[in-house]
Parts: sequence; structure tokens; C-alpha cells
Amino acid sequence: MTNASNSPIARAQELATQLAQILELEFQALRQQELDQFEQLQPVKTELLSEITLLAPPATLLQNEQDWQDFRVNMLVCRDLHRRNEVLIERKLESIRGTLQSLRIQEATSPIEVYDRLGQIARFSRAQGYNDA
Repeated sequence: MTNASNSPIARAQELATQLAQILELEFQALRQQELDQFEQLQPVKTELLSEITLLAPPATLLQNEQDWQDFRVNMLVCRDLHRRNEVLIERKLESIRGTLQSLRIQEATSPIEVYDRLGQIARFSRAQGYNDA
């Protein structure tokens, strides 16, 4: 007789819980812009996903097997956490691209819109800054 804690279902559930924890840590690292910490989490996440892939049955069977329902729910939570992290990364990339684009403006006299101290849009010309220098 096998111990329930040693079953593939229990092990997969444990790994899914660990994956959710890693995804939370990943989100915190992204929010705090701690890219080194984010990078350190990637091999751990990859290893967990590899182990889960080896233990879990195909998705079509997961939907029908009652024993795997808790695991399936946890993996759906992990999917949502991953998507949240993906959205955060995309937003940061868009912000960086926008900043780079504004720095690449070729025409020195083109007006640039920025926010002033009061949060209002202020327009100024790059040429003005060059003349002051």
C-alpha cells in the first residue's frame, strides 16, 4: 500500500504550490525592479515546470479525473499569476520603448511633451536646452 503523500497527485500538488510561490516572488522582484533576483528565480521555475510536466497527466485527462481537480485549480491560479507577471513586464517594456523613442527624436527643434512638477503637460523644444548649455 502506498502512502498518499508519496502519490503523484500529492507531489504534483506540492510542486504547483511551490510554483505559485515562485511566481509571487517573481512579481515582487519585477515590481521592485530587482532584475538579479528575477533572473535567479527563472531556473527554479523551469525546474518546477519540468517536474510538473513529468507527473501530471495530459490536460484532457485532468479535466475528467476528480483526483486531479485540486491540482488543476492550482495550475489555473499559476497560469493567472504568470499572465499578471507577463502584463507587468510588457508595461515596463512599453515604457522603456517610449522613453527610448523620445530620446531618438532626430529633429532638434521638435517639441517634446513632458510633465511639470504639478503633473501638467509642458512643451519645450530640445533646441532651447542645447542653447542654454
